Order: sequence, then C-alpha cells, then structure tokens
Amino acid sequence: MPTVKLVLEYDGTGYAGWQRQPDQPTIQAAIEQAIQQVSQATVSVIGAGRTDSGVHAIGQVASFRTGLEWTATNWMRALNAVLPKDIAVRASALMDDHFHAQHSARGKLYTYRILHRSAKPAIDRAFVWHIYRPLDEDAMRQAATSLIGTQDFSSFEGSLTDNTNPICHLQRLSVIRQGDQILIEAYADRFLKHMVRAMVGTVVDVGLGKRPPGSLPEVLRARDRSAAGRTAPPHGLCLMHVDYE
Repeated sequence: MPTVKLVLEYDGTGYAGWQRQPDQPTIQAAIEQAIQQVSQATVSVIGAGRTDSGVHAIGQVASFRTGLEWTATNWMRALNAVLPKDIAVRASALMDDHFHAQHSARGKLYTYRILHRSAKPAIDRAFVWHIYRPLDEDAMRQAATSLIGTQDFSSFEGSLTDNTNPICHLQRLSVIRQGDQILIEAYADRFLKHMVRAMVGTVVDVGLGKRPPGSLPEVLRARDRSAAGRTAPPHGLCLMHVDYE
C-alpha cells in the first residue's frame, strides 16, 4: 500500500493547531477531509510536528497510506483543488512503506519573526510579534547560545502534555537582524510542546533587561516551567522545514 508524503504550507490563523480536535477546525482535519473528498477513502494523516493554534508552516510534512494507485502529482493537484485557500500542498511524493512523517524526521527548523519598530504592523499583523521597546540583541544572542546542546528542556515545555522524554538536541538558536525584523531560528531533532515559543519569550525577556543573559543555564537546571520566561505569541512562529535521511 503506497505511502504519500505531502509538503504543506498553511496560514494557521483560523485553526486550533495541527491536531484533530472535536468541534474545532484543525489542519489535520482539513487535510483528511480533502483526501476523503477526492478519493472517497477515510485515512489518518500523520504530521511531522503538531503546530499550536495560530502557528503557521511553510514546510510542514504529512504522510498517509492509501490503496489508490495515483501519482504524486495527481495527489497534489486533486488536494489543492479542494483544500481551503489558507492551506496548500507545495510538493508530494510516493514513499516506501517505512516512511512516517513524524518518526522518520531527523530535524525541524522553526523561525520566529519579531517586528521591532515603533509603528504597529498592518499587513503582517498575523505573522509577527510586534515589540516596540528597545531590545539588547547582543544579550539575546548570548542567552540563545547557552541553550544549544543536548539538554533537558522541561523548563520550556508547556503543560498538559503526555510527553515522557524532555531531552532534545538543539543544534541552532540564532538571533538574526533583518531590517526592522528580528528572526529567531531554532533547529533541533525534536521539540517539546510550546518549547520554541517559551525559548523565544525568555530570550526576549533578556533583551528587555528583565533577566541577565547568563541566567539561562540555571533555568535549564531548574526543570520547571515557572523558571523560564513568558510564552511568545503563536502567530510569529512558522515551521520552515523538516529533514529526513
């Protein structure tokens, strides 16, 4: 039975995240409904990452198994014809039986966008966190660097999760200035619930002078969410890319 891989782009503004939920619109449910509409088959779609409510994606990866002998191009064209306008299939491929969008993933890249200027955003208001106060970017970079490595990230994990493994290998946490925007890029083998947003919020607190940049190793050692900073708003976050072997 073929396994279909989809690379998805979506505006998460109108959705309660990736994961299917009763009585709420989700990305997973929209994809499954589209597959059923074009193929008359009920399938379960697996996502590489469970993006939160309001979080966006340019390179989310999903997979599902089907008995239909369609080409990858036919799947992409058929789904794009019926999906909502804020969800699109960017690419598709037929994979072997062992491919699993989540379990086969080896790394994910997220980018968080901060608009750092006095004027509020209009066009980009659903895609950036607007901060008008001064930020110490050097202190933010110092704080971000101290989080890199294979660590217990319990202090940056959201509540109400069934995860039992808090260890992640964070390979990159970069603070990059681009014009009036500050991009925070996070790359790891896996992420905990709300982990990227909690790291961003904590690094921003450092930039605002609310905590010293050298305090983050102590935050990690605490293994307590209350030791870290705020959780950044979801709409600045975007899943950019998922790596596979």
